Amino acid sequence: MAILVTGGAGYIGTHTCVELLNGGYDIIVVDNFSNSNPQSLKRVSEITGKTFPIYEADLLEKEDMMEIFAENEIEAVVHFAGLKSVGESVSVPLHYYQNNITSTIILCEVMQQFGVKKIVFSSSATVYGITDNMPITEDTTLQAINPYGRTKHMIEEILGDVAFADPSWSIAILRYFNPIGAHESGRIGEDPNGIPNNLMPYISQVAVGKRKQLQVFGDDYPTKDGTGVRDYIHVTDLAIGHLRALERVQMTTEIEAFNLGTGFGYSVLEMVTAFEKAAGVAIPYQLVDRRPGDSSICYADVTKARKELNWKAIRGIEKMCEDTWRWQRENPDGYAKVIKKNKNQKTPVRQSMGFFNV
Repeated sequence: MAILVTGGAGYIGTHTCVELLNGGYDIIVVDNFSNSNPQSLKRVSEITGKTFPIYEADLLEKEDMMEIFAENEIEAVVHFAGLKSVGESVSVPLHYYQNNITSTIILCEVMQQFGVKKIVFSSSATVYGITDNMPITEDTTLQAINPYGRTKHMIEEILGDVAFADPSWSIAILRYFNPIGAHESGRIGEDPNGIPNNLMPYISQVAVGKRKQLQVFGDDYPTKDGTGVRDYIHVTDLAIGHLRALERVQMTTEIEAFNLGTGFGYSVLEMVTAFEKAAGVAIPYQLVDRRPGDSSICYADVTKARKELNWKAIRGIEKMCEDTWRWQRENPDGYAKVIKKNKNQKTPVRQSMGFFNV
């Protein structure tokens, strides 16, 4: 029996694949590579010394998903696949609603048809919107303020309805705060398309010379240095959180949400200083006006995950910065570039690490 990992070629997906394989699980990866690179999965195989089936397929294609489930003995799903840019979601909301929500509905329909009723869902702290009540607990009111966050909230509601209608489902919803860092090998890490939307990949690209300087949005927040404070979590700790959640859904029949973070926050300028120390290079930055919708402070209450998942983030800010810098320094252009096929070119559904040509 294997674990199906949707979106397994992405940033968090690859790190979770490594931890699953090292934890003794068999995995199957499904990814359409629309915003990821097949090279990342080759590196997962290199790190772990293990091979696994890969399907280049889209969750929106129900027949393809049916074929994947028919060909394999799948016991549970870890569901990462989805579009994830907040800014882009504001520009093309219908695309986000169609892709993220419809694909999850199709996935659940196929799972139900094949009697697979255990799923770990990749949600986000964006479902909480902006709140002044810190730390954020799982009971904090959900009030997403952008289409991306609303797709996550809507999917959570859909999964809740699925579990209510059929109590034999077991579902873990993981609300991430701010994943950063990279695998300590330097072989896999965050490889954003175009200009990074998040702080750490932007800082690291400035450090390696790809960007001129960092823009710091706002220095007049009610924080120790005036810049925004966020809860940053090492991506490996986050990946291990998925293993603990998977263990839970294999033993229960319920639906629960869990915050995954460290439980405290660092400011933008504290992150800059920590990265400068780790990399040994200066990070030039420019103070600019606040961005609309940014909160001053955001960090998680992780008590529930500690008690019910037996999980805790253990990697500190120094490790987060060191691993980010190692990845960026050794991979200044991210993964080796792959020529994208023509959109009208039909790709066979099944690919395997044994003969997956990149």
